[in-house]
Amino acid sequence: MIPISISRVNQFDAARLDIEMSAMLKEQLVKVFSLMKPGMLFQYEPELDAFLEFLIWRFSIWVDKPTPGNALMDLRYRDERAMESRGKVRTGLEGPGLTIAQKIWYCIATVGGQYTWARLQSFSAFRRWGDSEQRPLARRAWILIQRVEGLYKAASFGNLLIFLYTGRFRNLIERVLQARLVYGSPNMNRAVSFEYMNRQLVWNEFSEMLLLLLPLLNSSSVKKFLGPFSKDKSSSSKVDDDTCPICQAIPTIPFLSLPCQHRYCYYCLRTRCAAAPSFRCPRCGEPVVAMQRHGGLAGNTNPNQ
Repeated sequence: MIPISISRVNQFDAARLDIEMSAMLKEQLVKVFSLMKPGMLFQYEPELDAFLEFLIWRFSIWVDKPTPGNALMDLRYRDERAMESRGKVRTGLEGPGLTIAQKIWYCIATVGGQYTWARLQSFSAFRRWGDSEQRPLARRAWILIQRVEGLYKAASFGNLLIFLYTGRFRNLIERVLQARLVYGSPNMNRAVSFEYMNRQLVWNEFSEMLLLLLPLLNSSSVKKFLGPFSKDKSSSSKVDDDTCPICQAIPTIPFLSLPCQHRYCYYCLRTRCAAAPSFRCPRCGEPVVAMQRHGGLAGNTNPNQ
């Protein structure tokens, strides 16, 4: 026998790719129902997930084909019980696929099991079984659910440790069904491209830098700097003339800034001039030296007084 170890990284990557495939299908299906009543599709999310998982199982494992993730990693399922009964194995890559019973139990465990568990958790949370002190039966059912979940997580963690040591059966379902992942072709090498990873890391670092710097920037200064490059400056000039440059609303007790003659709210202009003696008009950049009541009802006043 020529021992061939199946890469653990390939098996984990295949599982991750299957998850991404389900997410992509779900995203496309949600877009189909985007014009329907908001929130309606959210009520049937477990059924939608189960339907997509069933489709992947139906057109891959049921017809003796690998799942999309397994196909990209050159992996396929093999009935390990048949290999153990034969005794003599040349390379470890040959062997029959899953039996019909294994395929059906795989569907029941992955599709039906996940759907039943998701619905049970949502139903128990909606009925507040954990907070029901006057209903001992519901409280016991909630405690039982929590214990079953804890046992499953502990068993999954134990299976993970065994998988990291032996490289066989990446989850409990595969171990119980004796469905092992092996290479479909012995002539394929693992080719890893880090282009996407590098791009993702660059964008993550860039977004973190923006989150750090944006609160430190003065919004009015940035708006003034980008003002000459605005494409809709001509179309919005009339609207800008009718609004206060500070609060962007119709001026209350309108006052004019001198010498640029732009209209402001009295409170906005007075507080800005009092806070910054060298205050400049955000609209034109001219320094404000005085303020006048709109309509000429009052004389010029010093805004800093």
